[in-house]
Amino acid sequence: MKTTVFTKYHIAAGAKMAEFAGYNMPIEFTGINDEHMAVRGKAGVFDVSHMGEIWVKGPRALDLLQRITTNDVAKLYDGKVQYSCMPNGRGGIVDDILVYRIDERTYMLCVNAANIGKDWAHICAEGAKMGMEAGPGKELYNASDEICQLAVQGPLAMKIVQRMCDEPVEEMEYYTFRKMRVAGCDAILSITGYTGAGGCEIYAANEDGDRLWEALWKAGGEYGLQNIGLGARDTLRLEKGFCLYGNDIDDTTSPIEAGLGWITKFAEGKEFIDRALMERQKAEGPVRRLVGLKMVERGIPRHGYSIAAPDGTEIGRVTSGTMSPCLKQGMALGYVQTAYAKPGTQIAVVIREKCVKAEVVKLPFV
Repeated sequence: MKTTVFTKYHIAAGAKMAEFAGYNMPIEFTGINDEHMAVRGKAGVFDVSHMGEIWVKGPRALDLLQRITTNDVAKLYDGKVQYSCMPNGRGGIVDDILVYRIDERTYMLCVNAANIGKDWAHICAEGAKMGMEAGPGKELYNASDEICQLAVQGPLAMKIVQRMCDEPVEEMEYYTFRKMRVAGCDAILSITGYTGAGGCEIYAANEDGDRLWEALWKAGGEYGLQNIGLGARDTLRLEKGFCLYGNDIDDTTSPIEAGLGWITKFAEGKEFIDRALMERQKAEGPVRRLVGLKMVERGIPRHGYSIAAPDGTEIGRVTSGTMSPCLKQGMALGYVQTAYAKPGTQIAVVIREKCVKAEVVKLPFV
């Protein structure tokens, strides 16, 4: 198993550790509910160094990204971040990613940990068709093993991070970033995160990880900063209706049926992979849609559970589900036949062979 530069701190803090995407990662520290509420109320830090970073550079960088991603990269400006996904040529999704524009010829992609190898192979194959080379010093470079990343999330997160920076950062706009010094280290400070609670993500070289960690805890002590594991990261993103690759989206789901039409841009001249297929799907309407479900009766919906119509007919499957720490109510994402996708529709989740009443709701849950 791989470790991150911060693994030793998690073990020292008594974290419950487990393998995730090939890494020894902290799942929880004080408990998922406690950590969840800490992020919603104050601030928490997540080690997300397992995420991947891929550089795309040179005169063909924009052309390649317009080809391999669904969102319109031409709309980016220096210091802007974009959420996007990479279609796989079969109507599914290779990965959902963040695209960072450093300058007009330099971009960084943040990709999911479990998909680094697959994404890198896909990007290299498509880049090769445009004459782009991969490797150290080349136009395509996989820097995933060289970069650590911390997500500092919650309503007090930026007050903490401000104490680590010489220039003002608290008023930075959502989905923007700066290359700057953080705790005396060269870093990328990105106003992003997958909790919906506010805050940022900090990218730095592995060799600066210890310095960054120590400075963060020194700055965060008086604000009640807590360690947060991957368990609470999952409940936090689910309350906001954010998709998790491998659960809610994968190689068999299209962005249109997953509710990601807003990052699928049919801009003039942008001939991305699967464009024609997705245009047709958008025009005709998908046969299934990813929806939010809230339990009406007591019960916790789990990944893989069957979703049924009121008469018991199976109409879909739960892709992510848990008890909402904020609502104290079962919540889930799942694919259902389009006829049942409208908010307010009464359905059921099959829990231990019993149909438990639920309702389709508009996202986010909180």
